[in-house]
Amino acid sequence: MFPHDFAWGAATAAYQVEGGWDADHKGESIWDAFCHREPSGVLGGHSGDVACDSYRLWEQDLRCVRDLGLTHYRLSLSWSRLLPHGTTDHVNQTGLWYYYTPHNNVLRLCSTGVRYYNQVINGLIACNVAPMVTLYHFDLPQALQERGGWQSPHVATLFDAYARFCFQTFGDRVKLWITINEPYVCAKLGHEDAVHAPGIRQPGVAAYLAGHNMLRAHAAAWHSYDAIYRSKQGGLVSMAINSDWAEPLDPESTEDAAATERYLAFTLGWFAWPVFVTGDYPEVMRAAVDRQSERLGRGNSPPRLPRFSKDEPGILGTADFFALNYYTSRKVRPGGGRGGETLLGMKTDLDAEGVVDPSWPVCGVPWLAVAPYGLRKLLKYIKATFNHPAVYVTENGFAQMGPVLMDDIQRCGYYQDTIVEVAKAIEEDGVNVRGYFAWSLLDNFEWSDGYSVRFGLFHVDFSAGERTRTMYRSGREYAQIISKHRSRAQPENPS
Repeated sequence: MFPHDFAWGAATAAYQVEGGWDADHKGESIWDAFCHREPSGVLGGHSGDVACDSYRLWEQDLRCVRDLGLTHYRLSLSWSRLLPHGTTDHVNQTGLWYYYTPHNNVLRLCSTGVRYYNQVINGLIACNVAPMVTLYHFDLPQALQERGGWQSPHVATLFDAYARFCFQTFGDRVKLWITINEPYVCAKLGHEDAVHAPGIRQPGVAAYLAGHNMLRAHAAAWHSYDAIYRSKQGGLVSMAINSDWAEPLDPESTEDAAATERYLAFTLGWFAWPVFVTGDYPEVMRAAVDRQSERLGRGNSPPRLPRFSKDEPGILGTADFFALNYYTSRKVRPGGGRGGETLLGMKTDLDAEGVVDPSWPVCGVPWLAVAPYGLRKLLKYIKATFNHPAVYVTENGFAQMGPVLMDDIQRCGYYQDTIVEVAKAIEEDGVNVRGYFAWSLLDNFEWSDGYSVRFGLFHVDFSAGERTRTMYRSGREYAQIISKHRSRAQPENPS
């Protein structure tokens, strides 16, 4: 049994589904720039220029949401669609429109970007579906990247201004907010490995700085919401943190246990520890980074893992719930930072290697080993480590590659097994799980994998002009799970 008010959802992200990359004077994002490079860093030279064409076909997306029987839908806003230059100095005013908010009888003037998101949000509410809105899902305005991007100390102030604009514009209807999605992925893949936008490769330096500024930006936005909007709007704000579950490869090995502690500190702890535990990074993470700096003769002044200023709003306590993105698990052993390793980088700092248990099937993409039990373990760990927070599983999914199977039995089994593990975490472990969001509502642009990877509950025909959406078997079975639990949650008829 799930709580009667449990959030049953699915998720998407603006760049992955919207298309309309330059429609109505939208500004360029870092993913627009990354995909349009010659050569592109994306498989097959794909891009999100059209994607699912949700900017035009948003009503079809709402139909998909209704067909699944969702109670919640997670979407993201395109920063550069709303603010083409990234700042509130220039709001996209092309094609002004009036829109009416029936709940308070107000007629407002808005731009096309605002109009688009109002249509989606109002459409969801009309269907009794609550929106969960992400402010930033990997798509920084390119204009801000040219001013230093996430490595600039000024980006936190700019993000706060953008967040205030969104709270002011949509917060009368949006009650669940995510500031930044997967800061670990943004920082490491975008600034250490150069496989995601903005394609920067500065190992051991840029990712830590980018992650630091994301935390500062998140905290500034949370404090703004708390001080200005919460009393009137009554919403909740958090950051979506991704993490594998990790456990020692050899349960009897103290070295494997220590490597596992570092692994969790450098992924989950990097962003959760400052927000939920101490207001600073895990000590095991800072010690590991400083130790490698000393070993490589770099020193620690200034430290590569930055320190938070006491002159800024505090990081600790800046989350009203724990938003978790979980996909896979790893068995961990030492590796990557010993012996003859002389290169600066996160790999040598971490000195831990995550490996896949041979018994776990691998689905779609090589990194995604199927281990539903790991989600329960991770939820239990979050309860014990981060002061028993309310938790939303804001992403979880199963990929297909190669020939598309509409009768996707493996994915059906994955969702069934995973939802059972969530139920066990609630009933047997006492974890306060408030909701589960499948990734994704639609097949979409999967970043550097382009359109070769499909996570959708709905198949999208990317060769068709209308991007036809067709429900997979997994979508039908997820809808049945939702219907069953929602019907059980209804109060009994007093007669």
